[in-house]
Amino acid sequence: MATILQIETATQVCSAAISRNGETIALKEQMASNIHAGSLTLFIKAAMDTAGLQFKDLDAVAVSKGPGSYTGLRIGVSTAKGLCFALDKPLIAIDTLKMMADGFLKLNAGYEGLVCPMIDARRMEVFTAVFDARLKPVRPIEAKIIDTESFAAELDLAQITFIGDGAMKCENVLQQANAVFMSDNFNSAANMSQLANAAYAEGQFEDVAYFEPFYLKDFVATSPKNK
Repeated sequence: MATILQIETATQVCSAAISRNGETIALKEQMASNIHAGSLTLFIKAAMDTAGLQFKDLDAVAVSKGPGSYTGLRIGVSTAKGLCFALDKPLIAIDTLKMMADGFLKLNAGYEGLVCPMIDARRMEVFTAVFDARLKPVRPIEAKIIDTESFAAELDLAQITFIGDGAMKCENVLQQANAVFMSDNFNSAANMSQLANAAYAEGQFEDVAYFEPFYLKDFVATSPKNK
């Protein structure tokens, strides 16, 4: 029976959860800009306290690996790696978009359409993928600029539910009848529980020394405009 600390920081949601045997037993999270650096370790401690655990009781640490916010991912992965080093525990990396899709499917039992998680990148660009109702990839992970023809072939054949913080900005562009949009938060560490437990059971661990987040796109630093 694996007890796993789970960390999600790929978007504006800062989230920490504890799972036992694939079931979430504690959760602390908040959606707000620029809080990850100051809040993540506090949220981890709060989740541990709620679960009545000490760090030695953990079997592994799981982290949302991306794609997503460059800064958020670095904070989450750095924290997870630090804990793994200190506790001598294995590191599990969970695909962020797959985690979001799994959270939607668990909440909507019996759904038979497609699910398209979207993470806001910039302007009309999103990090996205498409999964079927059994969490099998239909379209691979990509950075995609959304226009009126995006997902046209899939929307002609099936309903697609678009989720995530990148979905709502696309609603006015994707006007097809089969396009459905949900504004619920699926970037929760609680949505890692079954995926992390399965990875632990199969021994799917990362090299703590060399693991890096999956950014999908290179980080580009910009300078503020002169006023």
